[in-house]
Amino acid sequence: MSRKKWTSEKIFTRLLNNKTQKTFWENIRELRKRPNKKVYNRAFKLAKSESEKEKIIGIYVLAQLGFNPRFQQEKTVDLYFKLLKNEKSPKVISAILSSISHNNENLNENQISKLIKFKTHSFVNVRFQLTLAISCLENEKAIKTLIELSNDKDSDTRNWATFGIGTQIEDDTKEIRIALWNRITDKDEITRLEAILGLAKRKDRKIKEILKTELKNIDENGSMILESIESFNDKDFIKLLENKIIENKKSKKVNEDWLLETINKLNE
Repeated sequence: MSRKKWTSEKIFTRLLNNKTQKTFWENIRELRKRPNKKVYNRAFKLAKSESEKEKIIGIYVLAQLGFNPRFQQEKTVDLYFKLLKNEKSPKVISAILSSISHNNENLNENQISKLIKFKTHSFVNVRFQLTLAISCLENEKAIKTLIELSNDKDSDTRNWATFGIGTQIEDDTKEIRIALWNRITDKDEITRLEAILGLAKRKDRKIKEILKTELKNIDENGSMILESIESFNDKDFIKLLENKIIENKKSKKVNEDWLLETINKLNE
């Protein structure tokens, strides 16, 4: 029988009794498609359980229960912060932070202050989930924390923090630019590209030569460089892109349609 035809209680039972994670997210996603009081109350009760497993199930179901708006979102966010107050399990804290990231549009100053306390947590996934929880917030404390996390020893955390300050907010400060320049030579390729894109969006003139070099070496993974060139919006790149198309006829290193699309956008 299709999971869609199962009762909500049957899905909760499967989640609680399963010994592996094999169908965990399929069951969570199905419950999230059922924004009603019965599912909400069951998940809410689980989230307040003393059992780590039950807490995590409840927290994740509530995170994306319904959409636009979430089902009882304000009550859910309030619960998350009450749970964070005394929670010690890194797994539960990570689940809460991950879930807040899906419900962070109305966070207040006090709530943001509580979140950023986790920026130095020893458990790497807590720091990673924190970057998601405070991303897209035009808030001084959140931005300062993302800047700090963009220098984290964990590459995924650096990547998402750089993405957060580079393209998910409109703020353009000296501190943000310095943080992005610090990631230009990052050993993680995606982090490095996110930094380039963030500086290109801010029309930082010093990024122009780096974009030229990147264009020379562009390959089938070069979509972010072309996006950066589009964001930088300097018509000097039109000729460089035209030359690249000619060169690419032989090398076939990059999708020619991408190059043409970038030229068209620069010509607008």
